[in-house]
Amino acid sequence: MAQQRPYLNPRLPFTGRIQGGLFEGKAVTITGRVLPGADRFHVNLQYDAKGSSEIALHFNPRYSGNSGCVVCNSFHNSSWGSEERSSKSPVPRGATFNLTFLVNRDSYSVIVNGAHFLEYLHRLAVSCVNAISVGGGVEIESIAFQNPTTHCVPDASFPHQRNRSKNQTPHFASWALQQQPCWAAPQTTVLPYKTFIQGGLHPGKVIMVQGTVNHNADRFCINLRFATGLALHLNPRLNEGVVVRNSLLHDRWGPEERSGGMPFYRNQPFTVAIVCDTQCYRININGVQMFTYNHRHCLSQKIDILEVDGNLNLTSVTV
Repeated sequence: MAQQRPYLNPRLPFTGRIQGGLFEGKAVTITGRVLPGADRFHVNLQYDAKGSSEIALHFNPRYSGNSGCVVCNSFHNSSWGSEERSSKSPVPRGATFNLTFLVNRDSYSVIVNGAHFLEYLHRLAVSCVNAISVGGGVEIESIAFQNPTTHCVPDASFPHQRNRSKNQTPHFASWALQQQPCWAAPQTTVLPYKTFIQGGLHPGKVIMVQGTVNHNADRFCINLRFATGLALHLNPRLNEGVVVRNSLLHDRWGPEERSGGMPFYRNQPFTVAIVCDTQCYRININGVQMFTYNHRHCLSQKIDILEVDGNLNLTSVTV
């Protein structure tokens, strides 16, 4: 699907179409500035640009108090639902902002200036959201849309996979996937899987991995790698009932992080979304934030390889 052109310097109040609607992995990013005397502003993700009253997400920073707050809500069948309020606004009056709404399976992730701000669970069907509106005390520079760039894992019947020597290092998949069709044949996926992350990581960047845990799985891993080590090693160990997070720096493993429970189950599908924040990685499993992992390797643009390996069937990767 082609990327939609951004709306540039729209006059407010503004309502515009979201071409193709919303779906899991899609992101909407708004760049602008809060006016110095602003009382409040809002962003609505809604049904039908022609005056429909259904609002899936009403994001509403308010500045009436000392520190302000953000109210999130949904409008359905001519009535508002229960409000969800944050204790403060992430963007003060007069400040510029970069506001991203990332669509997950079960929620919207709201990312402000590269930092995760909140999660809002879906109340209305995402598939019906096809418009965005903005109003209030802000100036908007752009409203941009990003579809996920999904790398479907190639079938082993591809010639470059079938004829590869058993001892040959697996291909980096990015170039091959541009030339080959996508195959839905997870039982023949070649692991370990590797692909380049063009431009490396940066705040707001999202990596998504989808697959199914094998019925007899012991463990698998998702790695974010740079030239000489691992910035993030995400390692579900099903026999132990833990998800281990760690880094490999200067040829040495650091202290393991093991808290947070086990959200993976044998013979069950999963979606892992890793959001690069300014101070940490936020790790969402099936639309729910399960873990945070503080950066131990801070040169994020050098982290440019994704690896997946272990006891799973890998179906898609979004970088």
